[in-house]
Amino acid sequence: MINFLTAGESHGRQLSIIVEGVPAGLIVDKNIINKMLSERQKGFGRGERMKIERDEVVFTSGIRAGVTLGSPISMVIENRDWENWKEVMSPDLKGINYEIASEKKVLNPRPGHADLPGAIKYNQKDLRNILERASARETAARVAVGSLLSQLLAEFGMDVVSYVVKIGGISADMDKDLNIDDIKNRLNTSKLRCLDKKVEEMMIARIKEAMEDGDTLGGVFEVKAKNIPVGLGSYTQWDKRLNANLAKALMSIPGIKGVEIGMGFEAANKFGSMVHDEIHYNEKRKFYRETNNAGGIEGGISNGEDIILRAAMKPIPTLNRGLSSVNIISKEEHRSSYERSDICVLPAVSVVGWSMVVIELTKAFLEKFGGDNMEEIKRNYKGYKEYLNSF
Repeated sequence: MINFLTAGESHGRQLSIIVEGVPAGLIVDKNIINKMLSERQKGFGRGERMKIERDEVVFTSGIRAGVTLGSPISMVIENRDWENWKEVMSPDLKGINYEIASEKKVLNPRPGHADLPGAIKYNQKDLRNILERASARETAARVAVGSLLSQLLAEFGMDVVSYVVKIGGISADMDKDLNIDDIKNRLNTSKLRCLDKKVEEMMIARIKEAMEDGDTLGGVFEVKAKNIPVGLGSYTQWDKRLNANLAKALMSIPGIKGVEIGMGFEAANKFGSMVHDEIHYNEKRKFYRETNNAGGIEGGISNGEDIILRAAMKPIPTLNRGLSSVNIISKEEHRSSYERSDICVLPAVSVVGWSMVVIELTKAFLEKFGGDNMEEIKRNYKGYKEYLNSF
């Protein structure tokens, strides 16, 4: 079973990751991980920090000569901005410059952020002790995990891609005939990881408008997974349902307020005859469907069609112009605190969403076909494919 833990603060020395359950014998290309870390940092509307950080992963255990050992894998992503914050964020008692640290205190919580509930829960009088970990900086660690595990899925012909479909109420027109390679090619030349070039320019204009107003924007991204075999997940217990675990994974991303699979909420407005994907059969394709309103999952189990998910992200709660708030010490009304931040992060969040879907699909895949090494898993998978062809 795949498990992972992350540690680290936004302006701390580094992000640390431990991944447990990766089988032995997986060839790992660090360049793939670094490429996706770079993708997470891109996108029109990102803040000044992206000019500082150049995220790269360093393996510290669990891999030898580029091949996994079966033991826990540990990785580190250094924060270059640490040099500017070490006198504020040092874990050592004598490493703190209390005059500077006092100047960097955050006392006015941001509406929509973990600042206030976190301060109450953990009894903190400086909101920096909350926001440093609640920050989306942590998601770089998740992208490293997803990028690592995507290489396992690729060994079995599975592929996952993500892209932006809406920003600030402006929706892209989706070409459903695009294959995975076409999608990836378009993403390579996009400023917003959007597949609709004309609409992308309208999205950029909307982001500029928010920037000028000291405001922020949210939106929606989509994740598509191809060549996922029938049978991942289960209906036998609530926590084994693949759709539930994928939804939870996406909802764990900071700022995500809604998830839908396939037709999603639209299905609630239609007759069943307009929603459910009719089943067909022939010797070449075996069981198949002409439509995919279910988004590749029925009864908590993958059905062999593309898995399609969408997630809605709220606007970032760190507004340049601030919002009404209350100082946690004096209890007087103040504008909410502002630190260097982004205007719109949908391109980056779509990469994080990609990573979380990859992680959950890998968990489900290894639960069904698992073994301690890649050769064992390949034998298990080969036998299952033979079974499917005979069904």
